[in-house]
Amino acid sequence: MISIRRARPGDAAAIAAVHVAAWRSAYAGILGDGYLAGLSEPRMAAFYHRAILDRREGHAVFVATAAEADQPGVAPPLVVGFASGGRARRRGLAEGEVETLYVLDDHRERGCGRRLMRAMAAHLRAIGCNSAMAWVLEANPNRFFYRHLGGRLAMQESIRVAGQGVQQVALVWDPIDTLLAATAPVQEGRLREGG
Repeated sequence: MISIRRARPGDAAAIAAVHVAAWRSAYAGILGDGYLAGLSEPRMAAFYHRAILDRREGHAVFVATAAEADQPGVAPPLVVGFASGGRARRRGLAEGEVETLYVLDDHRERGCGRRLMRAMAAHLRAIGCNSAMAWVLEANPNRFFYRHLGGRLAMQESIRVAGQGVQQVALVWDPIDTLLAATAPVQEGRLREGG
């Protein structure tokens, strides 16, 4: 069973492990092998520990946890995905920003990313953001997830990651209610009717 909750400082190491695994999977062949191999979980854990504690600009981190289905309560739930964001770092495209969204490969296509996006959208709306955006590398094979949720292409630009030039695109949900509607829980009856 997947649960979504606000991240705690003790989640930082698990979040870092998800970040590194997700980057190595999604960006293989896009970013250099040496760079991906050199990603440091301890360095990322320190970064995410600070991010979890940082509430400036409405910043928040949410985690998706999975409990062992056959032995609930035996081990603590595993962090299998996370999202972070707050008020947009760059003004003009949207008021709020989903800065990160990563889910372990084994937990993709199970609604985990959708539920994390919903948690971030609800948080952004709660802090007064009427629109949201996310930057995604154009070559990211998962970029269509954001388009499927109704993200509208608003901008494209070149950036450098690990000394390499790559293209990124900004996807926008304006108003933010379009993202909340796209991530609404699917009722069982609606799922059967739609296929």
